[in-house]
Amino acid sequence: MGVLIDIIEYLVLIKKSSLRGLFFDFILYIVWIKFLWGIIKIDIKEYIFSSYTYMLFSDLDIIKPILNALDKQGYKNPTPIQERAIPHILDGKDVLGSAQTGTGKTAAFAIPILQLLSREKEISNFSGAIKCLILTPTRELAIQIEENIKEYWAQLWLRHSVIFGGVSQGSQVRKLKAGVDILVATPWRLLDLMNQWYVDLKKVEIFTLDEADRMLNMGFINDVKKVLAKLPTKRQTLFFSATMPKEIAWLADSILNHPVKIEVTPVSSTADTVKQVVFFVTKWSKKLLLIDILEYKGIKSLLVFTRTKHGADNVVKDLVKSGVTAEAIHGNKSQNARQRALKNFKGWVTRVLVATDIAARGIDIDDLTFMVNYDLSNEPETYVHRIGRTWRAWKNWVAYSFCCQEEVEYLLDIQKMLWKKIPVNEKHPYAITVDESIKAPKRQQWGRGRWGRWGWNSSRHWNSSKWKRPAVAKRKNNVKRNRNKI
Repeated sequence: MGVLIDIIEYLVLIKKSSLRGLFFDFILYIVWIKFLWGIIKIDIKEYIFSSYTYMLFSDLDIIKPILNALDKQGYKNPTPIQERAIPHILDGKDVLGSAQTGTGKTAAFAIPILQLLSREKEISNFSGAIKCLILTPTRELAIQIEENIKEYWAQLWLRHSVIFGGVSQGSQVRKLKAGVDILVATPWRLLDLMNQWYVDLKKVEIFTLDEADRMLNMGFINDVKKVLAKLPTKRQTLFFSATMPKEIAWLADSILNHPVKIEVTPVSSTADTVKQVVFFVTKWSKKLLLIDILEYKGIKSLLVFTRTKHGADNVVKDLVKSGVTAEAIHGNKSQNARQRALKNFKGWVTRVLVATDIAARGIDIDDLTFMVNYDLSNEPETYVHRIGRTWRAWKNWVAYSFCCQEEVEYLLDIQKMLWKKIPVNEKHPYAITVDESIKAPKRQQWGRGRWGRWGWNSSRHWNSSKWKRPAVAKRKNNVKRNRNKI
């Protein structure tokens, strides 16, 4: 009613007031409405947050030994993925979980698995047979999962082990022969030991596929299918992935039975609490900009991502020459060297850890607050995974990205996937102006098209063993040898 009276008054004032005065009064009226609406919004927010109570792990029907173990680790409130996944897993349902890296997916499946197997062991007292298989793409991630299981293990007396390539299989085989309840494995080493009859999956009751999208990117999907063929059809399957491309969705549909779908964040997104910044810089000035950033005393430790192994080694050399302690971690490093580099980084012995995308999976460092994309990834989903290495639930982190003219196309793909533009920092001594309309030239893809795998039409000239070049056979043998590095 009051608004109607004001409108009538304004109609009357049209003849009495000048146009300027009428416009000024109208602006004041709008400002007053916005001010009142701002007060109302603040009151609503205060009411919502004051009435909301955070869930505790004790509210999730978790047994006391695991609750005590979580309490010792300082875990009290579950993350959204844990809050929604744990009850369904405890009910024996298949779960399809999609959440950002660093949101606590490992605990979301490890805690209920321990509880389910501990209950069954009290009833049947099973021994020797593998009851749970957790499949993961990299050895670092496999080690991290097994360490988390140790943390939640408490006094449940469940035997667990981890197997991965790059090391001698002797100690792993001895643990398998002694009997394992929970097995964490990478695909190639698992298939290798299965072929040697050291691993039997006939009695597996819970199968967990972690980081499924990374399995796809690393070419492990066929290996995963081989493992699935050896599993019993009657089982509980848990499927977790940071991103959910179409290929992964099709795989999930084929192995899950009426799953509960849990998506706590939009597919292929980064956390809002991550401060993302882009630096436009030439390819040759990246190392200078990185050294300048490290002069900031607030950066106690820094994780740097490169696209290639050779690039990671070069960054380490440049940093060491500048007096910065740095180590690289990638697929060409031995397992002992990779573990030593991680240990030094976590123990503040090494200030900078330079990693490739594959090797970085499994890096779980709570005190890490800064990361640098030295090279932008040509896969937008990989950018999300990189961000997840620095971000942990409910904390604020900073992610810097260096972008040269050749990488602008990658940046545009990332921003398109995120549905937002990443802020640009132009206040640095190496800033350049890039042209977003210029696309980088595509590299020649060997192995496709009319020229065949090695630069010639192999279907016509090189199929027979008589004409097969020695280099072809040599490269195939190298591929087989490199399987143990994963």
